[in-house]
Amino acid sequence: MVLSSNTWNVVKMYRKLLTKYPLLTQATQAGTLMALGDQIAQNLVERKEFKDLDFVRTAQFGGIGFFIAGPATRTWYGILDKYIGSKGGVVVLKKVCCDQLFFAPIFIGVLLSVIGMLQGNDLENLQNKLKKEYPDILKNNYKLWPIVQLVNFYFIPLQYQVLKVQSVALLWNTYISYRTRLEK
Repeated sequence: MVLSSNTWNVVKMYRKLLTKYPLLTQATQAGTLMALGDQIAQNLVERKEFKDLDFVRTAQFGGIGFFIAGPATRTWYGILDKYIGSKGGVVVLKKVCCDQLFFAPIFIGVLLSVIGMLQGNDLENLQNKLKKEYPDILKNNYKLWPIVQLVNFYFIPLQYQVLKVQSVALLWNTYISYRTRLEK
C-alpha cells in the first residue's frame, strides 16, 4: 500500500503528538471516535433526519471518550505493560484475562452510569437501567473484545493500543449509543 505525502504528513504529525502528549492525544482520539460512533448510531441505525439529530448527545459521547475512555484505557494499558510485561504468548493471555475480568466489567458499569446520568436519570432509574442493560452489554462485550485484545496486546505496540481499540470501538460505541437510548 502506497501512502500519499499528505497521508505521511498526518501519520508523522500523529506520531509526534503521541510521543509528546500521549494522554492528550489518546483522549482526543477516543473522544472523536466515541462522538463518531454516536453519529453513526443516530444516522445509520436510528435513521434520524438531520433536523432530528441530537448533537448534545454526540457531544456527551465525545466528552465521555475524552475525559473517561481515552485516559482510562491509556492508563490501564500502561499498568498492564508495567506489571505483566509486553512480550510473549503467556503475557498476552494474562493481559487479556486481566482486561476482561477486571477492567471491562468495571468500565462498562462506569460508562453506563455516566451515560445514564447525562440522560438525566435519577438514582432509581439509573439502577433499573443498569439492571436491565448491564448483563446483556457485558455478555456482548465478551463476544467481541477478548479476540480484539489478543490481537491488540500481541501485535500492537503499547503507544498504538488505544488507537487500535478505539478504532474497533467505533462499532462498539455505535452499539452502546443505540442500546442506551432504547426505552429512554
